[in-house]
Amino acid sequence: MPDNKWARLLAYVTGLVNQNLLLQNEYLAAENRILRAHLPARVRLSDPERSTLAEIGKRLGRTALQQLACVAKPDTILAWYRRLIARKFDGSKFRTSPGRPRIAPAVEALIVRFASSRNVPRRIIPHTD
Repeated sequence: MPDNKWARLLAYVTGLVNQNLLLQNEYLAAENRILRAHLPARVRLSDPERSTLAEIGKRLGRTALQQLACVAKPDTILAWYRRLIARKFDGSKFRTSPGRPRIAPAVEALIVRFASSRNVPRRIIPHTD
C-alpha cells in the first residue's frame, strides 16, 4: 500500500515536469520556425507570429522565458500577450457601423418626394395669437 502512494506521487511529479518540458519544446519549435523563415533579413515579426509566441510564452511564464527567449525580451512577449487579450475583449466583434441606424428605403423615397414637390413651404412661420 505505501509503495502505491509513492508511485502515484512520482507519476504526478513526472507528469508536471514532462508537461513543462513539452511547453518549452513547443515554444522553441515555433520560435525556430519563425526565425528560419526570416534568416537572411532582419527579424521583423508579423502579428500572427507575435501572437503565437505570446500565447506559448504566457503558458511558460516569465522565468522560463528568461532562459529560452531569443527573439524578444520576456517582458515584450508578455506585453504582446496582454495586447492580444485586450484586443480579444474590446467588444469590436459586436460593433456595427458608427452613427444612427439607416432609415428604410421606402421612408427615404417618401422624404425625397415631399422635398422635391413644389407644395412644400420654404419657411414655416409659427402661429401666434
